[in-house]
Amino acid sequence: MKKILVSFVSLILITGLAVQASDLIIESKNQTYNESDNKIKFNGNVKVSVDDLKVVGDSADVNVTDDQKLDTATFYDKPYAFEVKKNKKREVKANILKVSLITKIIRAEGDTQSIVFEGKTPVVVINSDVQEYDTKTGIMTATGAVTMRYKDIETFSNGAQITTDKNGDLKKLVLTGNAKVKQENNESYADKFVYETSTGNLTAYGNTTSNAIMDDGSKLVLKSSYQEYNQKKSIFNASGNVRIWYQDYYAVGPKVTLYPGAGSTKPNEAYFTGRSSITQGVRTIFADKIKMTMQPKSFDAQGNTRTVIKNIGSGTDDNMTLGL
Repeated sequence: MKKILVSFVSLILITGLAVQASDLIIESKNQTYNESDNKIKFNGNVKVSVDDLKVVGDSADVNVTDDQKLDTATFYDKPYAFEVKKNKKREVKANILKVSLITKIIRAEGDTQSIVFEGKTPVVVINSDVQEYDTKTGIMTATGAVTMRYKDIETFSNGAQITTDKNGDLKKLVLTGNAKVKQENNESYADKFVYETSTGNLTAYGNTTSNAIMDDGSKLVLKSSYQEYNQKKSIFNASGNVRIWYQDYYAVGPKVTLYPGAGSTKPNEAYFTGRSSITQGVRTIFADKIKMTMQPKSFDAQGNTRTVIKNIGSGTDDNMTLGL
């Protein structure tokens, strides 16, 4: 999980696709204007330039307002938009691309893909049905089968919202709807994920599940209503019907904090607070506080402890008695 968050901090998204008060240059084989529908139409090898933004396509049209101002430029037939600044290139591909020269919003529709390159290497790939970028607020919204990939990290969700600063650096990432974050064999699921660079926290809301593969190959599963992971300290906090499975341990409680082992980012110690329980085989221990350690495997229960051992009898009249 830490590797996932560190990688997200380094993402530089499509903020370069900004439309400011600048000259709009359109080149094409043919241009026509129909005053009745207030549109300038372009066909054949259409090339558009606004500052560093370039758009290439087969056909396009631009709406013209009653006072003869340009409104929205719409590009058809799988246009390609890109920008190159220093060593970075940002590109967007879609079936249709709309650029509002008034609201400063860029909207890509149909099989939309955004890619950020460093040199010739793609560092970020975002696929979705629709992507919309507001150059005023620095917010990019993607909807419909959204996938994001950074090296070996992948996210899946119904929707995503990415907020960036004026330099294009990530400020906030929100994944909504059947959201999943995957890195190698580690996976996290939730109804919603929120990551903020200012705090370094990844917060998961609703039906949250985190699966961590430990250094020895064993699996730790954490389920709860709410989870928060601090990437700076590699600490998990979870609350709301918390359940942890690890080898033959099954622990339950209202709240838990997981700390990593020395020199590792993997969770190694789980501290349950509030009335909790830990089960191993037929034995269940209840306590006000429980510490569960993965390596070396152990647990410590404190405060009003109670132990229940199931099915110790044989099911016959030979059950344990005092002989009375």
